[in-house]
Amino acid sequence: MIPGVVQWEEMLQVFLPVFTQPSGHLFLRLASGWALCVGRHTVTRVCLVADPRRVRQHDAYHRFFPDGAWKFPSLWRLLAIQAVAACCPFGPISLALDDTLYHKWGRKVEGAGWWRDAVRSTSTKVVHAFGLNLVVLTLRVQPPWGGEPLGLPVNIRLHRKKGTSLLDLAEEMIREFASWFPDRDLSVCADGFYAPLAGKDIPRVWITSRMRNDAAIYAPVQPSRGSKKPGRPRKKGKRLPIPRAMARAKKGWREVNVTMRGENKRRLVLVHDVLWYAVSKTRLMRLVIVRDPDGIEEDDFLFTTNLSASPEMVAGDYADRWAIEDTFKYTKQLLGAEDPQTWKGQGPERAAAFSFWIYSMIWLWYLRVHGTRRTWNPLPWYSCKTTPSFADALAALRRALWAHRVFPTSDAHSVPRKIATTMIDMLATAA
Repeated sequence: MIPGVVQWEEMLQVFLPVFTQPSGHLFLRLASGWALCVGRHTVTRVCLVADPRRVRQHDAYHRFFPDGAWKFPSLWRLLAIQAVAACCPFGPISLALDDTLYHKWGRKVEGAGWWRDAVRSTSTKVVHAFGLNLVVLTLRVQPPWGGEPLGLPVNIRLHRKKGTSLLDLAEEMIREFASWFPDRDLSVCADGFYAPLAGKDIPRVWITSRMRNDAAIYAPVQPSRGSKKPGRPRKKGKRLPIPRAMARAKKGWREVNVTMRGENKRRLVLVHDVLWYAVSKTRLMRLVIVRDPDGIEEDDFLFTTNLSASPEMVAGDYADRWAIEDTFKYTKQLLGAEDPQTWKGQGPERAAAFSFWIYSMIWLWYLRVHGTRRTWNPLPWYSCKTTPSFADALAALRRALWAHRVFPTSDAHSVPRKIATTMIDMLATAA
């Protein structure tokens, strides 16, 4: 069998207990068909690639997402177990959290609505778009080749109008993920919108996020020395200057080396342990003000609930959060995540989740099969490239799957292997 195909099939077989036998066969074909499909990833186009001999009727594939008798949380749990075992078997598990908009078209798409489009909106103009608002939890993985980390989706939630809030959905996912790994600590990084998660007091979970530069912060409460004043004990200490004012300090800064998205950079840091009373009334946070010594970038006001974290670790973790933005970009651009034309029931949510699930599976397959081995040919206009992108991982899987489909069915007088290999390379890199 073609190298890599066995590993892909073994990884997919792990998920078969989630499905009935008929749905399991559809799942296996759809998973490979989704990866092989080029152009728009409508269900019709995917099933044409997934089942070219028409073993099953096309309407069975269309019913798979809206009506299938299977549950996506089970797929996420099995995927998370595989990913954590392969990529971070020891120590705290690093996660990133954010939401994204999957654009949709049509008057009646279940779960869709009009939302602020963060990509097209600016500080002076807000742009709204119609689609699915998805909250995504990713596993942050440091690849063996170094460079930028990978963000592998391990859970999602659909945010509906007048439904559960984004913060509550995020908390649900974190608690669910924590229940899958009861003996591990979690380090969750998110942007400033999700900073209130620090006040949820989720066991075994540290939150790293951005603090408002005008936040009302307080010093820790000093232990009483036998005072017998009437009334309840104080809950907060002395009011401190707002973070923006703290950043004007001349003393207390120190220079550190921070690994940010795979690159080492010099930064000045100022650290204070404070109480952000509006977010958490009891839990102290470590405020880390990060400054570019060259003055090119604006100051960052970050915090973590892990009071033992070093400032360089906090700054690096927040910078590495960008991996989740790469995940959103590649699932939409290379996996056609917004394309499936399924409108009713669980169809839209499941199809969107399936694209994220495929993204994680492709990276896990690539890490398992190729590791640090280069799978792309150097290009004269990009000779400095040393690390693979998701496009390279997808192309490597496509080569293996197409070769497995083409060569075993070819007779001795068919197209020469050299020509067939060139055709497969073209299919593997097609958009």
